[in-house]
Amino acid sequence: MASFKIEGGHKLNGTITPQGAKNEVLQILCAVLLTPERVVVHNVPDIIDVNKLIFILGELGVKVERLGTNSYAFQADEIDLPYLESDNFKRDGSSLRGSIMIVGPLLARFGKGYIPRPGGDKIGRRRLDTHFEGFIRLGAKFRYNKEEKFYGVEAEELFGTDMLLDEASVTGTANIIMAAVLATGTTTIYNAACEPYIQQLCKMLNAMGAKIEGVGSNLLKITGVKSLSGCTHTVLPDMIEIGSWIGVAVMTKSELTIKNVSWDNLGQIPNVFRKLGIQLEKQGDDIYIPAQESYQIQNYIDGSVLTVADAPWPGFTPDLLSIVLVIATQAKGTVLIHQKMFESRLFFVDKLIDMGAKVILCDPHRATVIGHDFQSQLKATKMTSPDIRAGIALLIAALSANGTSIINNIEQIDRGYENIEARLKSIGAKIERIED
Repeated sequence: MASFKIEGGHKLNGTITPQGAKNEVLQILCAVLLTPERVVVHNVPDIIDVNKLIFILGELGVKVERLGTNSYAFQADEIDLPYLESDNFKRDGSSLRGSIMIVGPLLARFGKGYIPRPGGDKIGRRRLDTHFEGFIRLGAKFRYNKEEKFYGVEAEELFGTDMLLDEASVTGTANIIMAAVLATGTTTIYNAACEPYIQQLCKMLNAMGAKIEGVGSNLLKITGVKSLSGCTHTVLPDMIEIGSWIGVAVMTKSELTIKNVSWDNLGQIPNVFRKLGIQLEKQGDDIYIPAQESYQIQNYIDGSVLTVADAPWPGFTPDLLSIVLVIATQAKGTVLIHQKMFESRLFFVDKLIDMGAKVILCDPHRATVIGHDFQSQLKATKMTSPDIRAGIALLIAALSANGTSIINNIEQIDRGYENIEARLKSIGAKIERIED
């Protein structure tokens, strides 16, 4: 198990190009199962979760060809369906939550899809009901082996229908879309997630011959087609990583330029950071962050304390609340962080409190942060990363802290951030990876 050793308190400077979006590419890679033809995907991030899914696709019989840095070709013309019921798949699939999204395309094309109960972040309950209720509405039969914790859906044919999702789940919406594109008839999905990841998936599927209307809205209309063809697709830059680099710049009082961020797909992210008092400049399709010695949180117009809360798109993404929380520890002012979607994602604040941050954990969903305004520097400590987003937040805190910090369990960070220590070193960070 590896660790990071971080010498904090140094100013950074330079230019960073964000990686491809993890949450998009996991959907895109599953979609290659919908066609026997060649699919080329560019801007694929080299991170643990993505590499695990590529491995699973290879074991499933997909021909995988690396075309160069961050580009791959996939061809799913000879699928090994028995692998889905093997012990190897039960082991491989359970280690990656994103593997749930192979079920929709396999069900649509081959009439069956299986998955072990997926793993991933320990951030609270993440139900699979939305996925399987959608498949059942399309005509699939559901079964669950309680002893082996193994889920399955089967159908000789899927039929279009109207459905209302019980939650605007991104992965649930993606899975149901991929099942519906090859169903007989028309499917309407109400309360669909409409994040840029979903929009990108729909654009890719339409390029393959699917008929999806309402892209970008919460109401999707999908007219089933007989088959899909190959295509070429380029993954968007990762908005969560972009927000993380903003956090790095702010907490280290550094000047940083983030290249090619796809401003049109950032939604509320720049506005939320500006409410924290952070200066961001749009330069073409780049974000320029000047060095700031201080930043003040805006209050509401009646003087009450600002609340930053997550919400389904186009609301603020829950994946950046941990970054906002860390930034707030050195802001001037007070903010309430309200994590609505996951009840355990704020539990990493005890580590920030150990570093000297003023954070009150109100309950599993809410934390009040009273900023130091850099009058009191965070103190270095030894800590463990509980999940991807808490891990990067603790890394940012360590970069700003006085002294040398150790972060254990950095495999969690590696799941979502490509070559993070080398990229931090390129802008002047004092960080090294220690292999146990």
